Amino acid sequence: MDLLKNKVVLITGASRGIGKAIAQKCIQEGAKVAFSYMGQDEPAIELCKELTAKGGLVKAFKSDASNFDAAQVLVDEVVAEFGTIDVLVNNAGITRDTLLMRMSEEQWDEVININLKSVFNLTKAVQRPMLKARSGSIINMSSVVGVSGNAGQANYAASKAGMIGFTKSIAQELGSRNIRCNAIAPGFIETEMTASLDEKVVQEWRTSIPLKRGGTPDDVANVVLFLGSEMSTYVTGQTLHVCGGMLM
Repeated sequence: MDLLKNKVVLITGASRGIGKAIAQKCIQEGAKVAFSYMGQDEPAIELCKELTAKGGLVKAFKSDASNFDAAQVLVDEVVAEFGTIDVLVNNAGITRDTLLMRMSEEQWDEVININLKSVFNLTKAVQRPMLKARSGSIINMSSVVGVSGNAGQANYAASKAGMIGFTKSIAQELGSRNIRCNAIAPGFIETEMTASLDEKVVQEWRTSIPLKRGGTPDDVANVVLFLGSEMSTYVTGQTLHVCGGMLM
């Protein structure tokens, strides 16, 4: 349908999982895609090959989203390569789960820096091209845990809750310039990371969800398409739960 035809989309943490699905969907809908990654080079190279083979214009950048200066360099390089940035998807994230009594300062700081500070870094950097264009869509990947909390995930829940507050503030700051900012809060999404979990535990989760299944990366990517496209021009400051009714 070319929902994102000729739009430039920057996605952080997109070499696998939800980020990868977002990149694939954006290319399918006519976008030009830039994505960052921090891990091994091979998955990023393979994704570029895959999307290029489908006729997409895509480029990968190895960049640490939690580093303020690196985020600015990334945005500058993407603008130099593609001319502008129409959609920013702040997707980079990690977990370091453990009970608070066992959680180290390093585990707290690492999750807050990669999950939350990265959103500040990239959003601040991308303001300039978006303000120049007087349009843009910023999409922050939060979590239902940022709303409900979860034992053993105090660091992760705090980072995801912070993203929701940040989203509302930026929506108010930039709305007059036709720049929208929204958050997506996925629930139990089945990815490579969840494939290693005990099947009995996974099935119990599925059963507890009103739609009786885990979500897929494509379920989340479809909402990114909505928020990044012209279909959502009057939607800002919102958190869309993609969780099968897990949290209401």
